[in-house]
Amino acid sequence: MDLLAQSCTATATNPISVSNYSFITPRKLISSRRVAPTFCSNLPQFSFTSSHPERVQPKPILKPFPSPQPERPQPSPSPATFHKTAVVKLPARVYVGHSLYKGKAVLTVAPRPPEFTSLDSGAFKISRQGCVLLQFAPSVLPFQYDWTKKQVFSLSVGEIGILINLGAKETCEFYHDPFLGKSDEGKARKVLKVEPLHDDSGHMFNLSVVNKPENLNENIFIPVTKAEFAIFKSLFSFIMPCLLGWNAFGSSIKPEVNIASPRKEDSEWVE
Repeated sequence: MDLLAQSCTATATNPISVSNYSFITPRKLISSRRVAPTFCSNLPQFSFTSSHPERVQPKPILKPFPSPQPERPQPSPSPATFHKTAVVKLPARVYVGHSLYKGKAVLTVAPRPPEFTSLDSGAFKISRQGCVLLQFAPSVLPFQYDWTKKQVFSLSVGEIGILINLGAKETCEFYHDPFLGKSDEGKARKVLKVEPLHDDSGHMFNLSVVNKPENLNENIFIPVTKAEFAIFKSLFSFIMPCLLGWNAFGSSIKPEVNIASPRKEDSEWVE
């Protein structure tokens, strides 16, 4: 114990280092009973940070790979879905019209496109000119119309030209008979008469329909003001080239086509 006291006295005067700290408890002072080492109270305080490389780190939790799921067969499209897909792929079609609603009748004008025929060369040729349909429907009550009694009159390109050039005080009349020149002529006919109103405010459109086999005799008339008739004329003038197919011809013109030499039959003087 004298040796231990001397060590404590030496420590107070000369602080020991960490490397000499292990000599405080010499091996010969430790008995076989494992007595805990004794330190002086006046020893300086030290802090130690020990690392334990042998410390067991937590192992990551390994999740098993999911077992591959069998591919589910894709359901076949329903008829409604297939119909929508088919409709989307179809070329867009546009329907237009212009209507006049009056107290005793309604008049609607709507164009119909021409028909084309494909040739062996791959080109197209117009087989039937377009037209403008005039649809008349009588009223059962003021501004309530009976479309079940609708009557249709088809204006040809030539008849449209007459209407476009009709003067404010002029009258025109169109006669349609599917049996014209045949034995049944006159049994089914439609007559459209356009004449000026008495007060010069416009024209009266009068459609007369006679069908003897069906015992039908109907007359529908509707007044059209000057402004409304001017709209009709503007629409007719605009749609005229389309009814003749000239718009399709203009869309097909390409620069490389004009480079080719003109055909012999296109020349003014054919030998």
